[in-house]
Amino acid sequence: MTHFRSKRLPGAGRALAAVVGLAAALGLGTIGEAKAAAPSPSAAADRWTDRPHGFASLAGGTTGGAGGKVVTVTDQASLAKYAAAEEPYVIRVKGALEMDPFGTEIAVASDKTIIGVSDSAEIVHGGLNLDPGTHNVIIRNLTIRDTAIEGNWDCKDTDFDGIRMDTVHHVWIDHIRFSRICDGQLDIRKDSEYVTVSYNQFTNNNKTFGIGWTPNVTTQITIDHNWFTGTKQRNPSADNCAYAHLYNNYLSDQLADGDPVWTYGNWSRGKTKMVIENSYYRNVQHPYQADTTAELVERGSILKNTTGRHDEWGAAFDPREFYDYRLDPAAAVPALVERFSGPQKRIGDPVTLHVPADYPTVQAAVDAVPEGNDLPVTIAVAPGTYRAKVLIPASKPNILLQGTGHDRSDTVIVYDTPAANGGSTGSATVRIAANDVTARNLTFSNDFDEAAHELSGEQALAMKTTGDRIVFEDTAFLGNQDTLMTDSPKLDVISRVYIRDSYIEGDVDFVYGRATTVVERSVIRALSRGSATNNGYITAASTWTGNPYGFLITGSRIVSDAPAGTFHLGRPWHPGGEPAAVAQVLIRNTELPAAIKSSPWTDMSGFSWKDARFAEYRNFGPGAGFSADRPQMSDADAKTHTVANYLKGTDGWAPYVRR
Repeated sequence: MTHFRSKRLPGAGRALAAVVGLAAALGLGTIGEAKAAAPSPSAAADRWTDRPHGFASLAGGTTGGAGGKVVTVTDQASLAKYAAAEEPYVIRVKGALEMDPFGTEIAVASDKTIIGVSDSAEIVHGGLNLDPGTHNVIIRNLTIRDTAIEGNWDCKDTDFDGIRMDTVHHVWIDHIRFSRICDGQLDIRKDSEYVTVSYNQFTNNNKTFGIGWTPNVTTQITIDHNWFTGTKQRNPSADNCAYAHLYNNYLSDQLADGDPVWTYGNWSRGKTKMVIENSYYRNVQHPYQADTTAELVERGSILKNTTGRHDEWGAAFDPREFYDYRLDPAAAVPALVERFSGPQKRIGDPVTLHVPADYPTVQAAVDAVPEGNDLPVTIAVAPGTYRAKVLIPASKPNILLQGTGHDRSDTVIVYDTPAANGGSTGSATVRIAANDVTARNLTFSNDFDEAAHELSGEQALAMKTTGDRIVFEDTAFLGNQDTLMTDSPKLDVISRVYIRDSYIEGDVDFVYGRATTVVERSVIRALSRGSATNNGYITAASTWTGNPYGFLITGSRIVSDAPAGTFHLGRPWHPGGEPAAVAQVLIRNTELPAAIKSSPWTDMSGFSWKDARFAEYRNFGPGAGFSADRPQMSDADAKTHTVANYLKGTDGWAPYVRR
């Protein structure tokens, strides 16, 4: 084990602030245009992250099961299997898991994240155990409860701990609710190192939270924003800790049984160096005390109705020599801790997989998502250019693909395959076959260079979707012919795609397919091919004749560098001559450039555009117009051809409603 004694690691103490920055919502905009101001994050946005802070962030950090597969467990056997496995796992606990026999402590091996789904995951009548040598473990967002036996308050003949660890390193315990455990709710023992304990609730217990059981002065521990209420002793007791940093903790309504010594709050024991900052003590006996051999520095705390010892002596240490942290005012601690400690709905749902910090490629992160995934997973992609193809298969729904840069152009997924090397589907840089996938703040590109390969008119897709309920927000699609294909598994299956605040560019049929597709508040760039007469076609829909809703482009702007009167709005695509593929396209309330032809719809492969379902409604700009070759939708019909009606289907899907 590495024994780290140097001061602050470069960047290590800033991990929390960095992740907080990424959690804020990003502004929307288009390539080459100024973005709107980012909306303010919620007040709770930086109350937690999925990365540890404090001592657990030092000396290489604590990543838990990052890099391993994600699994969801609903029973004791599954939890025991994955927790003890040699390889890394992100283990999501769903529902209440009752331990049998009573008091069972599940063994947890190295490189594991155990995280509760929403705020209802529980381990009942048992706990978790980390044996010597275990390292790199994250345990979050669970309730661990009820191993206490009626009438056995002191627990001298049992040893049922909530979480126990012996001679481990790099562990983060976060947002756990401990209740009625016999004996220790959390025991950190025997030279364990680099531990952070944050935002937990310790309730209804005698021997609550002990640190030590060693003559060696070894442990480094951060303890912040925890709530100790209805507990008696060890809140915590820290014995022979090299560094114990306690800040913004809340101790309230201590169990008062008249014991003059062993009812207490924080105790710096042995040779511990303890720093307490901005904590809040209410109705507590001996709120903080120190052995004569120990050191304790306290500053900024508030005491209400406390009695007994308030020891302060020695210099202890300066936590900021090890890591940066944010202190909340002591007066705010009760409200903050009561609200944000313990299990939270927003933590375990969704799980976040980081690229490339934990998974080297986007595809590796997709591969880690379980088959038949029924819980949200976020794949957070750091800024950079990722030259590789990505497939999200139909068996892996409920994925959010999130670029974490300031702008969507910061994070680019790109490849250069043409249809000549695998067909149009095989050319796609990214394929989404799963349902319920969202992509945000990303650029998708196929940068195949036709001229360099002495080719022309070559399909080269940046994106192909066949899944249902697909959302693209603040994304860009870059290509030439067939840039974006929104499709469905087969002709008479309706898939829905919603594209908002995005950018799409291309020249020939570059928005095409049979999915019901809404493009809203976006910019569509029609690229010039250098022709004086025909530079291309924006849409090529192949809507099933039984589907009244195909493509809707609304509230958007079409721009072009092509000469005036050289671009079509679209043509009807009948794949393989399929007569039941009858394009439906409505472009409404959208700015059109001069490049649009005065007769903007045209035939394709022997099928007349007049037999398709093409229409405009209240478009404007130099390319807008009225003629016999420009069908205009009536006001009455326009009332039914709305974003809501295109997308709602039979399940009422409404992705445009912000939640």
